[in-house]
Amino acid sequence: MNDWRPPACDEKYRGTEEIRLLAASEWRARAQEHRDRVETLVGPYLQRRAAGSKHPVIDFLFTYYGHKPAQLRRWHPGYGVALENAGEYDGARGYHCRDTGSGPPAWTADPAYLIRRRETIAFVANLLRTTASRPARLSCFGLHEWAMVYRSQEVRHQQVPLRLGHAGTDAVVESMSLRCTHFDAFRFFTPDAVPRNDEPLTRETQLLREQPACLHANMDLYKWAFKLVPLIDSELLLDCFELACTARELDMRASPYDLSEYGYDPVRIETPSGRADYVRQQSDIADHAETLRDRLRTACRELLTRLTEHAPSEAL
Repeated sequence: MNDWRPPACDEKYRGTEEIRLLAASEWRARAQEHRDRVETLVGPYLQRRAAGSKHPVIDFLFTYYGHKPAQLRRWHPGYGVALENAGEYDGARGYHCRDTGSGPPAWTADPAYLIRRRETIAFVANLLRTTASRPARLSCFGLHEWAMVYRSQEVRHQQVPLRLGHAGTDAVVESMSLRCTHFDAFRFFTPDAVPRNDEPLTRETQLLREQPACLHANMDLYKWAFKLVPLIDSELLLDCFELACTARELDMRASPYDLSEYGYDPVRIETPSGRADYVRQQSDIADHAETLRDRLRTACRELLTRLTEHAPSEAL
C-alpha cells in the first residue's frame, strides 16, 4: 500500500496566473512515451558504459555537455502546466507543489525558479536572436577538429588514429583557411593553429561571432535547451538532442580521425568532393537547426512574458 502523503502545498502563487492541469493518467502516459524515446536514443550508450567501453563520437554528448541520461529521462511539460498527483516531482529542481483549490495537489514549474532564471533566459534568447540574424557561413569544412591537433603529437581521442598521420593532417590545415566562428571549438586549437584562424575569438565576443551554419552552435541548441529545463517541454529538449547527435556524427566523420572501426565512413574534406559533401550535410543540419532555434526563441519570449506577470521587484 502506498503510504505517501502530499506535503503542504505552496499557496503563494495560487490564482496568480493561468495554469493548465494534466490529469495523472494523461501526463503519466506522455511521460512514458518520453522515456521510451530517450531509451531509443541513449540505450546503446548506456550499454557500452556498463561494459566499460568508450565511444569517441557519442560519449562527447554526455561528457562535454555534462547532462546525464537520467536527467534526460525525466519528462517536463514546461512552464504553466501542472501535473496532478505527481509526488515523484516533489523536491525536483525547479518544481513546487501547487494547491489547486479543489481536488488533489499538483506539481508545476515554480514561479520563483522562473524569476531566478531570468538572466539565463534573457542571455539565451539574445544569443539565439543574434545567431539567427547572421548569414550562414558554409566554408569552414569542419577544420576545427584538425586545428585541435595541428603540429602536436597529442590527440584528443587517444583510442583512434589520425587518417593521414600527423604530417598529413598538418598539411591539410596549411592548405586551407581556418574560418571557425565558435569560441568553444576555437579554445581547443593548438597554439600554432590559433593565429591561423580568420579572426581571434573570445568569450566576450561570442554574441558577435556565432552564426547559424556552425555545427557546434547547432549542437549547442541542446545545451541551451537544457539550461531552460524544466521551464520548457521535454519534446523540444529531445528534438535538440537528436540534432546534436546528427551534428556530432558529421563533425567526427569530417575530422582527421580514422573512425572506420566504429562504422563511420570519413567525409574527406581534404578533397573537393569531400568538401562539397560536407557543405551539403552541414546545410541540411542548419536548416533543421533554424526551426529548433526559432522554437527555443519562442519559448524564451513566452517565459520572459510570464515574468512580467509577477511583481517587477521580483522579476527584474
